[in-house]
Amino acid sequence: MKKISLLVLAFISSGLIYSQQLPQLTQFMENSYVINPALAGMNDYYQVRTSVRNQWTGISDAPSTTILSIYGKQDDNVGLGGIIFNDQYGHTSRSGGSISYTYHFPVSDNIKLALALSGGFTQFKIDKNGWNVANPNDPLTQGDVIVETVPDAIFGFNLYSDNWYFGVSIPQLLSSNLNLLDDNFANTLSNDQTGNLSRHIYVLGSYRFLAADKWNLEPSLLLKSVAPSPVQLDFGVKAIYDKKLWFGADYRTNGDIGALFGYSINDRYIIGYSYDIPNSELSDYSTGSHEFMFAIRFSPLKEEISLK
Repeated sequence: MKKISLLVLAFISSGLIYSQQLPQLTQFMENSYVINPALAGMNDYYQVRTSVRNQWTGISDAPSTTILSIYGKQDDNVGLGGIIFNDQYGHTSRSGGSISYTYHFPVSDNIKLALALSGGFTQFKIDKNGWNVANPNDPLTQGDVIVETVPDAIFGFNLYSDNWYFGVSIPQLLSSNLNLLDDNFANTLSNDQTGNLSRHIYVLGSYRFLAADKWNLEPSLLLKSVAPSPVQLDFGVKAIYDKKLWFGADYRTNGDIGALFGYSINDRYIIGYSYDIPNSELSDYSTGSHEFMFAIRFSPLKEEISLK
């Protein structure tokens, strides 16, 4: 029972999972709208982006994540967007969708501020079919599928100019409560453990500058904070050639190191790939994590350099 209890509790409690309740992306700078909805409308076109991540290859029931987003500029002041996602971890899964509204207004001649609110739902599921447990008569392991659907919201703001942006978002703003445990087991938990979805704080920024003829450099930063886990930082840098080919690296403060590259075809189709080398705690069990990204831009680009 202890193993199953911890599995269920880890699924709903941020203090017991690897770092936090939400999935992570190495190519966060390439699918930044899923981090902060206030980036919708920052560029003068609509686009679709999908990210597929297979984490910790070699470990049974390791996390896998699929995210599809569409977002863009509706008019001079409004950006719209939406996301659907699925996050699978063994016999547990998290899926859902949301739509967002972003309003942009000028702060100065060259700087704008965007405020965004995203709303939707998240469905959590625990599938007990096929569980390999030591005590199959344990009441906690009985049953088929547990499903709980809760509302969710994200607030975000983004300050930006032609070649940089900096913003903050707060996912799981509503701190919705999950009821995935039976009453008997729930009563044995301490008051410090709850089934609430914890509010996260994401700080995301990027800056692009011309390094040489046809070469741009783009350092990026993503800070992720959720109590009681320690703050995690992702540092990324991309070298971009002729606005088409890029390659770079990402370092995560838990010790993970990632390499990434991508290519833009006719300024419309974009493909990207990243590979994470796991930290020393996982290197004996996993060969790494793979992440694929594909994007389509629906309207012609303007001449200015755009970050996303």
